[in-house]
Amino acid sequence: MTCLPGKVDRKLGLVIDLDTCVGCQACVTACKGWNDQGYGVPLSDQDAYGAAPSGVFLNRVHSYQVTPDEGPAAIVNFPRSCLHCDNAPCVTVCPTGASYKRAEDGIVLVNEDACIGCGLCAWACPYGARELDAAAGVMKKCTLCVDRIYNDNLPEEDRMPACVRTCPTGARHYGDLSDPDSAVSRLVADRGGYALMPEMETQPVNRYLPPRRKGAVEAGPLTPLVDVQATGFAGWLDRVLGKI
Repeated sequence: MTCLPGKVDRKLGLVIDLDTCVGCQACVTACKGWNDQGYGVPLSDQDAYGAAPSGVFLNRVHSYQVTPDEGPAAIVNFPRSCLHCDNAPCVTVCPTGASYKRAEDGIVLVNEDACIGCGLCAWACPYGARELDAAAGVMKKCTLCVDRIYNDNLPEEDRMPACVRTCPTGARHYGDLSDPDSAVSRLVADRGGYALMPEMETQPVNRYLPPRRKGAVEAGPLTPLVDVQATGFAGWLDRVLGKI
């Protein structure tokens, strides 16, 4: 079994804004593309273009329809990947020591040379963040793009997880959550960010920002023009188009 570090110097992780995530899957595609050529390559696919395709994805986005007590129904897009827990059960359950948590930055990784593909870590993880690579016979998971964030050959602006760098709506944020003055920590404090399934006592590092309450749209400066009836040619065109 693997022991967790007594303390970590930093807690690198993600803050995901459920209010601005549009479920476009750009993060999923970027994650797959980068990890196919980077750390722990490749992420295999089986029958990718067949009737029953399967494969390894370290990041997934699920969409849910929610109906709040007040306000209109809405779609919430929920990205899911490893949360790099402080009390990571996937680490302590590993019989070979393949799963481990780094003391220098808190990232949870898998030593694929020591992994026997037993699946105990996937059984222990309450977030479904572990996947068995059927081709390699080992367990794989989000590495927080450890091969990007410390890569001196990349421009400074690219030294962040591929999913964060790619997100077109800025819904994903990366930083040190052990530092209360970091941008991600301030974001969590300002927006009431929360840990996923705290009752499991895994102490995940990653945080989610809740969707903002949706309600009636406030009247804008052009609202009075909505009821204006067009006349002349514009009125005729409006009536014709209304029949299409």
